[in-house]
Amino acid sequence: MGGKSIEREVSLNSGRTVCDHLDTDLYEVIPIYQKVSGQLYILPWRFLHRGKTSDFEHRLDNESTSLQWDDLKDLVDFIYLAVHGRYAEDGILQGMLEVLGIPYLGSRVFSSALMANKIFHKEVLRNNGIQVPRDVVVRSSELKKIKNNVEENLFLKNILQKLKLSKIELPVIVKPSNEGSSLGISVVHKEEELIKAIFYAAKSDSRILQDILIEEKLEGMEFVCVPFEKSNGEWEVLPPTEILKEKGSDFFDYTQKYMPGRANKITPARCSDEELKLIKQECLKATKILCGRTIARLDGFLTKDGRAVLIDPQPITGMAPSTMLFNQAAQIGMGHTDLINHLINIELQKYGLVSKAQNKSKASMESSLKNKIKIVVLLGGDSDEREISLESGRNICYKLSPNKYEVIPVFVSNEMELYRLNQKLLVKNSTSDIVLHLTDELKIKWSDLPKVCDFVFIALHGGKGENGCVQGALEMLGLPYNGSSVLESSLCMDKYATAKFLKDQGFYVPDSIILDKKLWQKNKGNIVKDILKRFKVPFILKPQDNGCSVFVRKINDSKDLEKELESYFLTKRQTVMIEEFIDAIELTCGVFGNDDIKSLIPSQPIISKDILSLEEKFLPGVGENQTPANIPFGVKQFVMKTMEETYKAIGCKGYARIDCFYQDAKKSPTGEARVIILEINTLPGMTPATCIFHQAAEIGIHPMEFIDKIIELGFEYHKKLSNEVHIPLERKESALLIN
Repeated sequence: MGGKSIEREVSLNSGRTVCDHLDTDLYEVIPIYQKVSGQLYILPWRFLHRGKTSDFEHRLDNESTSLQWDDLKDLVDFIYLAVHGRYAEDGILQGMLEVLGIPYLGSRVFSSALMANKIFHKEVLRNNGIQVPRDVVVRSSELKKIKNNVEENLFLKNILQKLKLSKIELPVIVKPSNEGSSLGISVVHKEEELIKAIFYAAKSDSRILQDILIEEKLEGMEFVCVPFEKSNGEWEVLPPTEILKEKGSDFFDYTQKYMPGRANKITPARCSDEELKLIKQECLKATKILCGRTIARLDGFLTKDGRAVLIDPQPITGMAPSTMLFNQAAQIGMGHTDLINHLINIELQKYGLVSKAQNKSKASMESSLKNKIKIVVLLGGDSDEREISLESGRNICYKLSPNKYEVIPVFVSNEMELYRLNQKLLVKNSTSDIVLHLTDELKIKWSDLPKVCDFVFIALHGGKGENGCVQGALEMLGLPYNGSSVLESSLCMDKYATAKFLKDQGFYVPDSIILDKKLWQKNKGNIVKDILKRFKVPFILKPQDNGCSVFVRKINDSKDLEKELESYFLTKRQTVMIEEFIDAIELTCGVFGNDDIKSLIPSQPIISKDILSLEEKFLPGVGENQTPANIPFGVKQFVMKTMEETYKAIGCKGYARIDCFYQDAKKSPTGEARVIILEINTLPGMTPATCIFHQAAEIGIHPMEFIDKIIELGFEYHKKLSNEVHIPLERKESALLIN
């Protein structure tokens, strides 16, 4: 994972998924990370769940084992390629592995190089009867000749003439010849925008100037199709996915591909059986023409006149947890681990290697499935954070040990109704996509939960899932669950009440007030004046009871304030919180325990703009969290002690994440260093790269072990309340082992 290309952030996401889902009973998993420099490392597992490569790259030289290419021959039996882009999918890496004689996943050197070169493979496909978009190729050598405006104008005139001869009209797609993940792509609507788009594509990887393509912009249904080989040597094509780009966007861009809940990816695609057959036939035919092996991915359009036009074959497909690959595999009953292990076994057979999987007895597998604890994982919910909840809940489902738990994913609708999810629904891209497929047969009554499970893992964020309501319902049903109880949950969900409570307990908090919508509508002018008298600019405007940076704004002047308040109160919200801006180091710190409380090592979010955005929190490669935070050891200890005291003061249970600021004596108005508590998250995000996993890893706790610990603490706390864990008698002995 990692690699030398500009897609290394996506690769980290893919590699993490593969590591998380490989069957460790069959395989010893060794994560190998490559820096942009080309240096290889055995990636310490504590770095595996970081959100961005820069979170840990600076630590690799001192905290990991570096490798030379030749070392791999004695280290591994097989390499699962989870790298993307240049030096990874283009035959270069494959060539190195061939020289070393190391078996690996996927297409060989020629096929990889061919698929990675968009100009070359289009010619090959076109010459073999596969429909591809019309295009004009611009070579990097042509771009190097442009030195002034006169040459640029002549170049543009020449390009427009070529487009006319090729019968290509604006708008057009401009893209680099050797990049993926929609990087470097633009849609050009006006002639004067063309030069800028061409150079943007050509310089998408700043280290080189590459050839680019100007293609006709196709209209129709965009699709993604994945052919893979079966055990008998035949090929199967997974059900294609239909892409619905977001309104107002010209194409399916990087953010829509990888940001939770963005765009709609519908599997199987909504078209006729004949059209699905055509898509599959053309994609499989193209894979064979391009000499694909084991698995490939092909993107294309089903045009309005009924043609299947292919735009981008790829020898290695992305493997993020909710990627379209796993969504498609779920349609034929294959989970993440099933598909990953299948691909490995196909390759092992081809290489003539004996898989331990072939020798694993069915009897031993069945034996390990006995006495499992039944865990319902609640995801979705009624808040603005439902998409992050889907990512958290799905990750919990995947991280819970299949040998220890029987996992039951349960979707919570906007109306707080429960639906049991199968694998096909669990891997859907968004909660809105799940809702479209819910049926009455999947519905579960809240009162039936004690019959269904032994424990409820709440992976909900915000709304009734985190404000004490769901906690109250589960208390009524006598079911143990993770996290804090009703009082702590409801208190911490109200940021203003929490701040007031902590202030009364002697903690530092930002100064804040609550503004009511009705009051604002009655007297806007005076309210703006009063707020500006109370708070020195800049200050913060945010919801009183929401998380994940939803509608958090930094206010710099009166016009800014009035505009943002008007926009805010157009929603259904009735109150807004106005808060002092703290000029300090922002930190976030996990804490866990019931009676014996321990703070984790704080992380430091690296913020690119005024406020930590949703994209910086959850979009691969965008946000950065330095763990441990870049603060002196003594300051870390001071912060961690304050976190533990805050946790105790509120009475939190199980685990929480506390966001805060650290001010040194020079900046502090008190003249002494202080920690200012911002907010307490009683159900912090549990997405694959969430920072609480980074913090736990720093003290030697794997993500799976951390989730186990959360469940243990839930059982412990609720056993203390009721003097017995609420589980069927025949399974009580096995469940009590984890207390």
